Amino acid sequence: MMATRSGALARPLGSGELALQNRRFALLPFLGPAFIACVAYIDPGNFATNVAGGSKFGYTLVWVIVASNLMAMLIQTLSAKLGIATGRNLPEVCREQFSRRAAVAMWLQAEAIAMATDLAEFLGAALGFHLLFGMPLFPAAVLTGIAAFAILGLQRFGFRPLEAVIAVLVGVIGVCYLGELYLAHPPLGIVGKHAVVPQFKGSESVLLAVGILGATVMPHVIYLHSALTQNRIVPENDDEAKRLFRYTRIDVLIAMTIAGLINVAMLVMAASVFFKSGLHNVDSLEGAHKTLEPILGGASSVLFALALLVSGLSSSAVGTLAGQVVMQGFVRRQIPLFARRAVTMVPAFVVIGLGVDPSRTLVLSQVVLSFGIPFALIPLVVFTSKRRIMGALVNHRATTVAAAGVAALISGLNIFLLGQTFGLA
Repeated sequence: MMATRSGALARPLGSGELALQNRRFALLPFLGPAFIACVAYIDPGNFATNVAGGSKFGYTLVWVIVASNLMAMLIQTLSAKLGIATGRNLPEVCREQFSRRAAVAMWLQAEAIAMATDLAEFLGAALGFHLLFGMPLFPAAVLTGIAAFAILGLQRFGFRPLEAVIAVLVGVIGVCYLGELYLAHPPLGIVGKHAVVPQFKGSESVLLAVGILGATVMPHVIYLHSALTQNRIVPENDDEAKRLFRYTRIDVLIAMTIAGLINVAMLVMAASVFFKSGLHNVDSLEGAHKTLEPILGGASSVLFALALLVSGLSSSAVGTLAGQVVMQGFVRRQIPLFARRAVTMVPAFVVIGLGVDPSRTLVLSQVVLSFGIPFALIPLVVFTSKRRIMGALVNHRATTVAAAGVAALISGLNIFLLGQTFGLA
């Protein structure tokens, strides 16, 4: 039987419910949640990591991105499945299964992680405006805030307009990098080889690979994906739930494949342009933008800045939505979405006002983010393996084993990265 639902409101059947009841194949109504979630995997932090990997080690670490993306597909699928099976999001299930003290502690750490994530994404968008139009960072941050409010305002029209706009923004990032690859002319055969053959070039490449793998799963988007599916399309029985989950897996596969290809394109572009030209220390977004123009021409630097801008805007909006889910789920409190957006903009304005290096701040924010991964990932794997919570959608044993392995690997890598950062390992 289906696990017990809570909070599902009576409403007219949508196209998704009708397709489930009529057993009619109609993919479009089920697409959307994974496209919002996948934005976290192509945020400004990924730009910095992929540019550094490509410029330092050429195409060597393409396989790391492929492996990371496969792990991300599994984790996001489990998060989406939890929402479908229970009608609740991951923070709500944590609140129900853990003590109140534990739930409050998890909320506080999740809020800190959400703020660090939002700082990186907001700074990335401001940096995109700065690089694209040559304006100072502070006015660029003001423009970023206005654009972020506009994107979030789409929620008042329902979930489909927001999903559509986010999907378009993801498409813009993809088109920008298709243009970059066209200008860079990478050797596709060599890229394909490095996509499937694990290889390193010295200890530094191992550390960078650990960094890419360790940042695979974004904790805030694990929380969010379960919220995006919990009452979006409501199945009436186990058969409908299983069909809905099959469609959801397709949604995740398409969206995360696009995100993975964009990440590969970032690294391949850096390898084809910087590494090939002997520029092995391009480790900042400003440096990458400045170096592209004399090598590939002005169009390449414009595409890079536009992709960064769109990435920052879309991921910043998604981060704000995740913050709402975290507060509502863990402690049953909610503040207006626009108030949350205004508050989370403050740290970015402080950083810009103090003149702190934006690229350095991006890196430090990823360190803070690493603390939150086990708190989201381990409960997700545990909950989705319990039949009393998941009902007919409980994990198969092989899925639980694979997910537990991924959780242990990613959590371990992040502990290792934190040790490296603070000189403990």
